[in-house]
Amino acid sequence: MRANRLREIWAQGRPAINAWCNLPGGFSAELMAAMGWDAVTIDTQHGLIGYTEMLAMLQAVSTTPAVPLVRVSWNQPGEIMRALDAGAYGVICPMINDAAECAAFVQACRYPPDGFRSFGPTRAMVYGGGDYHAHANTELLTFAMIETAQGLANVEAIVATPGLDGVYIGPSDLSLAIGGPPGQDSDAPALMAAFETILQACQAAGVKAGVHTNSLAYSKTMVERGFDMVTVGNDARYLRSGGREASDMRAWLAAR
Repeated sequence: MRANRLREIWAQGRPAINAWCNLPGGFSAELMAAMGWDAVTIDTQHGLIGYTEMLAMLQAVSTTPAVPLVRVSWNQPGEIMRALDAGAYGVICPMINDAAECAAFVQACRYPPDGFRSFGPTRAMVYGGGDYHAHANTELLTFAMIETAQGLANVEAIVATPGLDGVYIGPSDLSLAIGGPPGQDSDAPALMAAFETILQACQAAGVKAGVHTNSLAYSKTMVERGFDMVTVGNDARYLRSGGREASDMRAWLAAR
């Protein structure tokens, strides 16, 4: 089976750099993946992406060395299995509140005897290789999102879930859950304390800690704090950034 490069990166003691796709389209995903990220996540929760677009985007990411990940829209076994069968090499699952929910998520990602994933890796075996079934349980990644007050309170039980590879922090929802405003790259003391609680729980349990950020500077800070995977930005933000440059050009022309 094709090796999971994220596991190799972590085995070398290095953090992984992830990019995020909110916009549907194979070519935009290919452009993102060709930028040199360690992984690219296709967001089917808040991104504008359906199954057909997700499949095309997984195929596009697979033209590069980037590891294809999918954030599913909810903790639903059928949806999780379809993402894996389409070739996702890891799943990020939102709104995990307790150990039971986390166990259900992980088991949906694993073939028996480790879980209850149904066998039918239609494209996954093309991408992963003919021996996909023999190694999928140990190569594919499972990330539970901690982004609720209940999830934060239960983080130690969640990270103890057998087969869980990591936790991924959703900062906006987590901030809302503890009484703050939504938003990215916050340094609010209460949110930073929650980050530290999650990070320490992950380190104690030997699972990876990932976090969603919106800038290079904040990503660097999170790596220095000890996070194993940081998402630096997304396709929609990069498109807006390019648009702002065009706006600056229009303002310059108008002022001449």
